[in-house]
Amino acid sequence: MSRAALVENLMAMLHDAGFAVSDRCAIRPKSFDLAARRGEDLVLVKILGNIDAFDAETGAEMRRLGMYLDATPMVIGLRTRDEDLKPGVVYFRHGVPVLNPDTALDLFVEEVPPLIYAAPGGLYVNIDGNVIADEREQRGWSLGRLATELGVSRRTVSKYEDGMNASVDVAIQLENLFGRPFSSPVNVMEGAEEVREAEPTPADPQVDPDDEHVLSVLTRAGFTVHPTARAPFKAVSEDSDTSEGNMLTGHSAFTRSAEKRARIMSSIGEVTRTRSVYFTEEQSKRESVDGTAIVSCEELAKIDDPDVIRDLIRERSRRPAES
Repeated sequence: MSRAALVENLMAMLHDAGFAVSDRCAIRPKSFDLAARRGEDLVLVKILGNIDAFDAETGAEMRRLGMYLDATPMVIGLRTRDEDLKPGVVYFRHGVPVLNPDTALDLFVEEVPPLIYAAPGGLYVNIDGNVIADEREQRGWSLGRLATELGVSRRTVSKYEDGMNASVDVAIQLENLFGRPFSSPVNVMEGAEEVREAEPTPADPQVDPDDEHVLSVLTRAGFTVHPTARAPFKAVSEDSDTSEGNMLTGHSAFTRSAEKRARIMSSIGEVTRTRSVYFTEEQSKRESVDGTAIVSCEELAKIDDPDVIRDLIRERSRRPAES
C-alpha cells in the first residue's frame, strides 16, 4: 500500500469512528500529518509506511506539541525495516506510541484498546499484582510454588506481585493456572505512560533568528511562546493573562506557501480548539485566511498595549467552536 493510500484510509477510518479530522499537513517539514478529535480525546497522528523513518527530532516535537495542546502524539505505520508491525501491539519510537492500522481500527472504531506492548526483550502486558497475590494465597501457594509453576525465580514472582509487568508467555501461563485473565489494556490515549520509559518532555528548540522579532513582541505582550522545529506553524503561544487558551503562530512573507500554511493552521485550530495567527513581513490586504488572523509585522511593531494585540488577533481570527 502506498503512503498516500494509507493516509486516505486512516482519515476515512477516523471519520467513521466519529472524529473531527483536520486537513492533511501536505507541507514540509512536518512533525505530524493530521489532528483528530472525538470529545475530549485529541490525537496528533504521524502516518508512515516504514516507522524507521520516524526520527528523534520529530518524536521530541510531537511530544512537546502533545503537552502544549493537551493531545496524544501517535504514529501509525505498517512495518520496520525488519518486520511488519503486529496487530494488537503498542510499539514505541522516541517516547511516542506506535500502532499498526488494524490496532488503530480496534482502538478507534471498535473501542478495544491493545493489551500488549513491545519493549526491549520482547512483548509484555500490564498485570495486576494484587490479583496474582490474592489468587496465590487463596490456593495456599507459596511464592516458591508459583515460581516453579511459571519457571521463574521466587524474586521474579515477588516483583510481579509488586507491580512489575510480565511477558506475554508468563501472562498466558498465569491465565491457564488460575483460569482468569490478569492483563489490563494499554492506555494509548494517555500516551501509554504506564508502560513507556519515563522520559521528561524534551526542551523547546531554539527560536529561528528570522522569527525572533515577532515572538519577542508576543512574549512582551504576555504570551508564553513555545517555538517549534517541524510543525506547520512557528510556535504555540499560550496567553497566560486571559482564558483565550493557546494560539498557533506562523510567520513569513505572505506568499502562496504562507497562505497554504495559514489554511492548514486554521484546519488544525478547528480540531485542537485553538486560535491561529500568521504574521507577515509586509502589509497584506487580507485580514484572515479561513479563520487564521493575518497581521503584518509593521502593525505589530506599532502596538504597545498587550490588550490591543489580543483584540486585533481576536477580531481577525475565528475561535473554533467547542464541540
